[in-house]
Amino acid sequence: MTQEIDDTAARKDGPHPARWRILGFLGVAQLMLILDVTVVAIALPHIETDLGLSRQAVTWTVSAYTLTFGGLMLLGGRAADLIGARRVVLAGLLVFTLASLVTGFAGSAAVLLGGRIAQGLGAALLSPSALSLVVGLFDGAERNKALGVWSALGGGGAALGVLLGGLLTAGPGWPWVFYVNVPIGLVIIAALARMLPRQSVATPRPGLDALGAFLVTASSAALIYALIRAGDHGWLTAATGWLVLTAVIGYAAFTARQKTARSPMMDVALLVRRPVATGTFLILMATALMIAVFFLGTFYFQHARDLGALQTGLLFLPVAVATMAGADATGRAIARAGARWLAVAGLIAAAAGMALPALSLHPATVVTGMAIAGAGTGALFVVASATALGQVAPHESGVASGIVSTFHEFGASIGAAVVSSVAAASLVGDTLSGFSNGFVLAAVSAAVAAAVAAVLTPGRARAGAG
Repeated sequence: MTQEIDDTAARKDGPHPARWRILGFLGVAQLMLILDVTVVAIALPHIETDLGLSRQAVTWTVSAYTLTFGGLMLLGGRAADLIGARRVVLAGLLVFTLASLVTGFAGSAAVLLGGRIAQGLGAALLSPSALSLVVGLFDGAERNKALGVWSALGGGGAALGVLLGGLLTAGPGWPWVFYVNVPIGLVIIAALARMLPRQSVATPRPGLDALGAFLVTASSAALIYALIRAGDHGWLTAATGWLVLTAVIGYAAFTARQKTARSPMMDVALLVRRPVATGTFLILMATALMIAVFFLGTFYFQHARDLGALQTGLLFLPVAVATMAGADATGRAIARAGARWLAVAGLIAAAAGMALPALSLHPATVVTGMAIAGAGTGALFVVASATALGQVAPHESGVASGIVSTFHEFGASIGAAVVSSVAAASLVGDTLSGFSNGFVLAAVSAAVAAAVAAVLTPGRARAGAG
């Protein structure tokens, strides 16, 4: 006999008695999704060698996951509203776990990328529905504490991912960065199936906007492919132009669809509001810069310096710790200092950090520069969330949070695609010029973004205390 109870009845009787244990299992599940970006980044050079991957396939190993995750996340949230978060969480966990097993067994680029896409689908179902359950299980001060634990998983996941990726790749081998998800996923599925309360879903419910999900994901895929392809075939070719044009047309069609759909995935009017527009811009830049650090660093240490995966993972720990420290300090200071200057300071720190390895590709300089950049991007994550969500009405907070989360994943996809193309010469050859070019581009992008943030970010009175 299961321990499931109706959540409405649970509300009448008080908080769910197993809510903290449920949060623990949901937190570990969310941690797996976060780990699957950084833990794979450390293993990429070994995957490239063992499977004989091209540079484009290596880049898609990151981008296929984050693109599917981000493109379908809003659809996953809608599915949770339609059929209940409990069912969607369990389905997402099952898909992610099985996809991890398939990806670990991959013997070719096609199976590897297919598995990564399936992992992204599972993540898109799991992440928003899990957060919905957390919000529903806790009230008042307990909810704030639970959401604090949930938010802390981001920085902790980055720190754990670099070390775990190095340990697994140097030990049993790169397939275990995927296999490790299987036993953990099965244990979480069994536990949550017993503990999660049954949910009574109100009817009628609007349908899922499958066409909207297809348009935004396909448009983003066209843009990412254009950016990845440009590294081999040139930035100003006709094919690159057509792909970018296709993406623009697709985004326009998605916008039109959201205005006419019965159950739109996204309220596009929110993106016109200054705080939300600023928050999405900052989260896009923060994630793109963070992925650029991991992508360039892991190939520099393992390709150019012939270091092992474990050594590389250990060298990334100062970067992860600096990212968490930057986020923590910004969270404490944002109410007092305001969002604008913290956003500018974070981007300037990222630009300065990226400039150091651009000037000198010495291992100590690279680690120092990436740590400084990590502190800046950590600050940006906090400012982006506080700015985007601090001014929306309570009934809009879910949609606004979904928009921010979606652009978080798109930033990872774009960052990997662009830096891979710019650094292509070093990723497939023996020269260091590609790494220098990648760090230069990241530094310049952060500096330009700082100027934009100084104008775009609302001041203290408008941004709120977050």
